[in-house]
Amino acid sequence: MNDLDLNLLRALDALLTEGSVTGAANKLGLSGSAMSRTLTRLREATGDPLLVRAGRGLVPTPRAEAMRELVHDLMRNVRTVLAPEGGDINLAQLERTFTIRASEGFVEMFCASLVAVIASAAPRVRLRFAPKPAKDVEPLREGLIDLEIGVVGASAPEMRARLLFRDRFVGAVRTGHPILSGTMTAERYAACRHVVASRRGVFAGPVDTALADLGFNRDVMVVVPSFSDAMRIARQSDLIALIPESGFLSRAAGVDDISTFSLPVPTPEIVISAIWHPRMDADPAHRWLRNTVTETCKKALV
Repeated sequence: MNDLDLNLLRALDALLTEGSVTGAANKLGLSGSAMSRTLTRLREATGDPLLVRAGRGLVPTPRAEAMRELVHDLMRNVRTVLAPEGGDINLAQLERTFTIRASEGFVEMFCASLVAVIASAAPRVRLRFAPKPAKDVEPLREGLIDLEIGVVGASAPEMRARLLFRDRFVGAVRTGHPILSGTMTAERYAACRHVVASRRGVFAGPVDTALADLGFNRDVMVVVPSFSDAMRIARQSDLIALIPESGFLSRAAGVDDISTFSLPVPTPEIVISAIWHPRMDADPAHRWLRNTVTETCKKALV
């Protein structure tokens, strides 16, 4: 074991995950030339090219493909073994990259505040915000992401979760919209045209179910990917957007040209949580991250 360099294992994990020398170098905070030299050492140690040129990129060899998951699991286990069992951590010296998977709305609302807090307390910590194309818990199980922000799903009973905040849907329209005058009723609401935010591109949701129970159907004219897109359209038209109330409250200033109102039908409450894999429970750095995210959300919505 005297000649074993565990830094090579860390570099191999990064190379096989990123699939490029540049990506691995950025992930580990190294120069491209240093990572190229490390790849040469790995090739010598394994007796395999590992990554070979294909056009303008690199592709893994069959052996590299076969060892990718094994190497990733080994690195995850090494980090667990070598991590402190508990107690305080030196935030000023903590070097860690945390990957947080969150919606565009969460990033827009809380990212700046979270970055400011973490940069001040732990300047060597890096954050990577990953998009949420779907509710897939495998990245949490595999250690590809450290923290998920969203609604707890029934498909992952083993996951740990902590409540961040409760939210509700509200209507959003340009200031001066006719629907703001007079009593808000389900009939008046349904009679207007609407813009809906949906990552899956669907036109209907819980509010449509509630309206249907009363015998009404709303006219959804536009479906967009995000709530920010829906608010921009509502601000410049007579369409009504459906947005989480937190998305409006967190903007504080700069919302004079848009108004919100309570929906005339009941919709389910939105419970937003921080979700993580149970193996991270005892990790002091991860516990600090969870606490920091929780406190940042709480202060932003006061």
